[in-house]
Amino acid sequence: MLSSLHAATGRFLISEPFMMSPGFKRAVILLTEYSDDGAMGFVLNQPSEFLLGDILPEVSYSEMPVFIGGPVGSNTLHFIHCCPEKIDSGIEIRDGIYWGGDFEKVKQLITTYQLNIDEIKFFTGYSGWSPMQLDDEIKEDSWIVADKLRNEMIFAKNEDNLWREAVISLGQRYAHIANFPQNPELN
Repeated sequence: MLSSLHAATGRFLISEPFMMSPGFKRAVILLTEYSDDGAMGFVLNQPSEFLLGDILPEVSYSEMPVFIGGPVGSNTLHFIHCCPEKIDSGIEIRDGIYWGGDFEKVKQLITTYQLNIDEIKFFTGYSGWSPMQLDDEIKEDSWIVADKLRNEMIFAKNEDNLWREAVISLGQRYAHIANFPQNPELN
């Protein structure tokens, strides 16, 4: 088994190197919920073709990217942030990282340039698992569960390298995986 940790809210899922599912290929997911009822999280490194202003025209600062959080509820908008002093009512999912909050306040902060892309990340849709589904996928080595990734990686602008950096940050046991080709047939 690749993963020695169990899934939990606030932990990360790193996809195995040869996962071919387009939505999860070389994905890094932040789990926002994990319970007996199932699990939920957001793919951190899959940008969409949209900016926030494309989805919310009333928000004047349209340069904020929107990411594809996963294949479920693609018509929903979610956000995580690291600024509870600016955004009320978020749920702390790991030390210093919050899910959701007062969305009207978020729109106001963005419009008045008081919130930037180093503090908040938006997602359309989410990744969801039914009860025990994620646990089974972890046992099948589809995911590596990680806990010690730096919070800065969540808001980093290097989506193309996030998977590789996340794997390397796991230590020597996993570092060789980071160099696997995306397509094993090309090896």
